[in-house]
Amino acid sequence: MPQFNSKEFNPQAFGLYVDRVPNTKKNALAKSRAIGTNRQARHALSNQSGQVYGVIPYYGLIDPKTSQNNTGGADIQATTTTTYKQGFVVARRMDGFTEVSFADSIVPGANFMDNVAQQISEYKTGVKQNILLSMLKGIYSMSTTGSTVKAKAAKEFINKHTTDITDAFGVTPEAANKAIQKACGDNKSTFKIAIMDSTVATDLENQKLLKFLTQTDANGIEVPLTLATWNGRLVIIDDDMPTEVVETTYKKTADQEIVVGKRYFILEDEEYIEVATPVVEDIGDYYEIDVEGHTKHTTYLVGENVIVLDDIGDAHPYEMYRDPKKNGGEDTLYIRDGYICGFNAPISFVANNSVTTSASNADLENGANWEVVNDGRTAVSTKAIAIARLISKSLN
Repeated sequence: MPQFNSKEFNPQAFGLYVDRVPNTKKNALAKSRAIGTNRQARHALSNQSGQVYGVIPYYGLIDPKTSQNNTGGADIQATTTTTYKQGFVVARRMDGFTEVSFADSIVPGANFMDNVAQQISEYKTGVKQNILLSMLKGIYSMSTTGSTVKAKAAKEFINKHTTDITDAFGVTPEAANKAIQKACGDNKSTFKIAIMDSTVATDLENQKLLKFLTQTDANGIEVPLTLATWNGRLVIIDDDMPTEVVETTYKKTADQEIVVGKRYFILEDEEYIEVATPVVEDIGDYYEIDVEGHTKHTTYLVGENVIVLDDIGDAHPYEMYRDPKKNGGEDTLYIRDGYICGFNAPISFVANNSVTTSASNADLENGANWEVVNDGRTAVSTKAIAIARLISKSLN
């Protein structure tokens, strides 16, 4: 095992060590089967190329509607497929961790290498999780303004691949099935995974809508597991899924008489205070709840390997530096990573001047950097995008 100092540090051995330390942080999305690779994108954006953006061909399909009636006296009218372009981008990340040598002197027996390696493993998974959430936010922020093919395709994707059921409380039994059918029609079987937060999962569990998987132990007894499915899709629970808090809003009541059981409020110093005993004489000063405060929860329904987050590393992924003077001597571990970001679906990252040497999370969240694959005349059908979001509500 390499020691934690610049002379004996072995970056290759340290990298292998980090990879084998158990990761206890949830970050379920980053570890799920929703994440895959793209061989062509990896070839175009290999670690040695130094490129930040790469384009690969996205091949169109032949259309059975072009089939012609053969009467024996007509020429065959040949057609050709459309070849589109799909963009992938590289996101490079770096960080450093410093420990003062004096700490080793006052904490006898401390195994600093184990501690550092375990934290880095968790850290790297967290970095990937943040990148993934930024990518998903980005594609749902694509511009729908205008009448261009790009705008129309973006609008179609966002509208068809979003199902909002916040008019009801909680998640309804048929919500997931309707959401994936709305998104991909008869191609809905490509959805394999549902990624939700614990509030949504608990709601489903309370309705007995989750089917927990089982295994048979050595004694032939069937034992339930913590893994569950919803409408046949594997459920992944991760509280990093997006939420939006909607505050309670009020409006002047239109009631002329006190409605028994109804809550009335008065406004004092910009605060709504519930009236304990409403009286009709004051009803003109009363307010009532317009929108009850609630939280919107986003559940993602996805296919396997649909999101590309491919680790292509760095020429110098781990480096050690020791400064013997500063603070009585301190060691700093520097880490660097590179990830190919994109989708195994007709969604393309668009190169622009804002992304120069690496895509930041803000770049990935920017809807202007994403588009449904198109050639300016036609766009690939959004039915081929096995990504959908279900927005539900729970009361605050």
